[in-house]
Amino acid sequence: MARMIRFDADQPIRVDPQDKPVFVCACGLTKKGPFCDGSHSAAKKEQPGRLYVYDSDRQNVVDERADDEA
Repeated sequence: MARMIRFDADQPIRVDPQDKPVFVCACGLTKKGPFCDGSHSAAKKEQPGRLYVYDSDRQNVVDERADDEA
């Protein structure tokens, strides 16, 4: 079943455990969930107020529309 989930973050969430920081994905584009793999670089190019639909590989935008059209 396909599902559209809205994410508006364009960077990971930093978690500071004991030794070194861990970054948890907040944009929804990572392939290594729940951890960040750097895919948020695509989200930084998105414009506020727009809805972006990515392909199943989470690399290419297949649809873009105004947020209120979704």
